[in-house]
Amino acid sequence: MSTEYAVRIHAYGGPEAMVCEPIEVPPPAPGEVQIRQSAIGINYLDTYHRRGVFPLPALPGALGVEAAGSVVTVGEGVTHLAPGMRVSYACPPVGSYATLRNLPARHVLRVPDGVSDEQAAAVTLQGLTAHMLLRKVTRPEPGQTVLVHAAAGGLGSLLTQWASRLGCRVIGVVGSTAKAEQARRQGCDAVIVGSEQPFVEAVRALTDGAGVDAVFEGLGGTVFQDCLRVVKPFGQVVNLGQVAEGLPNVALADLGPARSIGVAVPGVFAYVRTHPDLQAAADELFGLVADGALQVHIGGRFPLRQAAQAHEALQSRGTTGSLVLLP
Repeated sequence: MSTEYAVRIHAYGGPEAMVCEPIEVPPPAPGEVQIRQSAIGINYLDTYHRRGVFPLPALPGALGVEAAGSVVTVGEGVTHLAPGMRVSYACPPVGSYATLRNLPARHVLRVPDGVSDEQAAAVTLQGLTAHMLLRKVTRPEPGQTVLVHAAAGGLGSLLTQWASRLGCRVIGVVGSTAKAEQARRQGCDAVIVGSEQPFVEAVRALTDGAGVDAVFEGLGGTVFQDCLRVVKPFGQVVNLGQVAEGLPNVALADLGPARSIGVAVPGVFAYVRTHPDLQAAADELFGLVADGALQVHIGGRFPLRQAAQAHEALQSRGTTGSLVLLP
């Protein structure tokens, strides 16, 4: 029997709290599949779990919610998956930073031949998030204008490409001039370098004061509040996380009726849990990746044992695209 490993924490803390250690993996229970993982997605959510912002069910505990690999064996009652199938997932329970793991089969997705394991590990969570945002939450129409913060990041780049494909005008906000060029290559019609000019004034100038139909931001705090100032009547401000500050309180009176603004704080795991046909959503996502319509940019690859260095790179906010761990 081969030795399996997982990156776990015994106490909440910084990247140094993560330890790669041997684990035992039992056979899959009824309704589960066992997956030999070949690529693991790294998400900012993982840092929240590591720091205890979102506590783990118990300590010590493994990190991570996304990975891709191949089915080793299936538990009783699993009929839609079989050994040898290539799969990915983006769902609880936490614990994807591992070489081998068991997972409920109902959330495991088949990956087509045209998508690599690294691409699947980098795009499943963010891609399903983009699908949720564009197909369920905002549903932008051709000719509308959307504002994407962190447009050169993993999720931002997918939103930019997908919204552009839907016929939207896309304005991106990035943190540096270097990231601005990448955002333009991904389909941004205009790019604002946030460190050089306030985005509120820049958006107003770019839209002749009209504002945008939808805003996607993951910083929270004052950035969220400022986003309320650039959205059109009947537009939406969508918060995707609180990387910089917490989610602010918003008075309903500030949203309407004169302004008629909608606010959404959607959760992709609720989408995964309740979607009537999750594989169909994944098939649309993976089809776009396989056709080259969605470019998956992997900005860094780290061995599983270097998960701490990967978290340091992610938190530096100097990376572009997605980061993956390789078991």
